[in-house]
Amino acid sequence: MALTDTALKALKPTGRPTKHSDGGGLHVLVTPQGSKLWRLSYRFEGKQQTMALGAYPAVSLANARREREGVKALLAKGVNPAQHAKLERIAKQASNAVTFKVVAEEYLRKIAKEGKADATQSKKAWLLDLAMGDIGSRPIRDITAAEILVPLRRIEAKGNYETARRVRSTVGQIFRYAIATARTDNDPTFGLKGALTAPTVSHRAAVTDKKAFGGLLRAIWAYEGMPETRMALQLMVLLYPRPGELRQAQWSEIDFEKAIWTLPASRMKMRREHRKPLSQPALAILEELRSLTGHGKFLFPAVTLPMRTMSENTMNSALRRMGFTQQEATSHGFRASASSLLNESGKWSPDAIEAELAHMGADEVRKAYHRALYWEERVKMADWWAEETNIWRETTG
Repeated sequence: MALTDTALKALKPTGRPTKHSDGGGLHVLVTPQGSKLWRLSYRFEGKQQTMALGAYPAVSLANARREREGVKALLAKGVNPAQHAKLERIAKQASNAVTFKVVAEEYLRKIAKEGKADATQSKKAWLLDLAMGDIGSRPIRDITAAEILVPLRRIEAKGNYETARRVRSTVGQIFRYAIATARTDNDPTFGLKGALTAPTVSHRAAVTDKKAFGGLLRAIWAYEGMPETRMALQLMVLLYPRPGELRQAQWSEIDFEKAIWTLPASRMKMRREHRKPLSQPALAILEELRSLTGHGKFLFPAVTLPMRTMSENTMNSALRRMGFTQQEATSHGFRASASSLLNESGKWSPDAIEAELAHMGADEVRKAYHRALYWEERVKMADWWAEETNIWRETTG
């Protein structure tokens, strides 16, 4: 006779274990201590076997019956239900072991092997750490969009909207890597794209008026602070690289005879080697700098730790001491100044200017071709730019 919830609740323990059948091998075993344990008996390959399904009422009558039907379906396929249950437990344990932190650390090791810049690796690790406390220990397969939104909202509450956006993007990279390596099937960050507050875009300050630019140049050439800082700013004017590219420059990259600075792919934003022509004024500054730091590895070593480079704040701090606010001038702004004034001159092709700035568009093959094609023009442009900046420095007061 089939069991009912009323009958199950009324079952009382006796001095020995008693069985109460629901049919089809499903029964409840009532222990002398009063526990009501679901058991399912079945035959597989001629042998009688019994599975434990849990205790009543934690496992309801309806759930126990569903388990029975599942076992019947497995038997019909020739699958041993006990072995199937064991494999499911192992898979669950393995899934629980694959946490977000485990996959994230593996991803960081991967990009390190691929030669990503140290700064890129550190930035990604920092961004991931902002979410690690909330989702790091969770099985990556089980993490939901709502869980990821918790650290993102906390970051937004501090007004760091751009950081929140970057954390979402970087966490998404981990999920997509987990999908590619068969650890999960879904990227829950995709659904969060419209949930975050869009940051206000603020362009880096740059001087693009010739007269104002001349005033900035006079202040730099007259700077009385550390000579290495003055020379770093002078080279930013003449060469307009990304500030990090200059700060991390090494003497082995400078060819004085050929007047070329070769930046390795590992330090370039687009992961491609980049060559810059050196004008005579730039070479003169480098010669002066070599007398100060040429005995070491870096052009601009840290004052107290020669094996490290100049701080990223050094040049901007010098500009502040000269009286230029953050809204007026930044070290990165020299790139925009050069781009604007070079294009305004009308003397140089836009592609040559873009090649000198190491910008890469969608058609990377075309851009790589242009880098070679416009080398001669870029050499002339470097000399012209050095002459023009000198004229603006001396005549636009």
